[in-house]
Amino acid sequence: MKICFNCGREIVLEGKPGRKDVCPSCRADLRCCRNCGFYDPGSYNQCREPQAERVLEKDRSNFCDYFRFRNSSAAGSTKDSRGSARDNLEALFKK
Repeated sequence: MKICFNCGREIVLEGKPGRKDVCPSCRADLRCCRNCGFYDPGSYNQCREPQAERVLEKDRSNFCDYFRFRNSSAAGSTKDSRGSARDNLEALFKK
């Protein structure tokens, strides 16, 4: 299941979206960093793929060769994972 980063609605697509594909609900670009499985706000250039070129507009369509649509379990979980990582770090130093 693929989820739009902007509106959170399910997207039905076969394969990777093209550069001109947009969400049928909110018209947001689908082939963008924010919909990619490598997108990570806490990583260098906000991308976990070390060979990917830097993209400044994360919510706009781009030509990245490493794009892969993130799975639904990753959609919206960035805040949760950052919070739990912080909790784990704080727990490590508490006695």
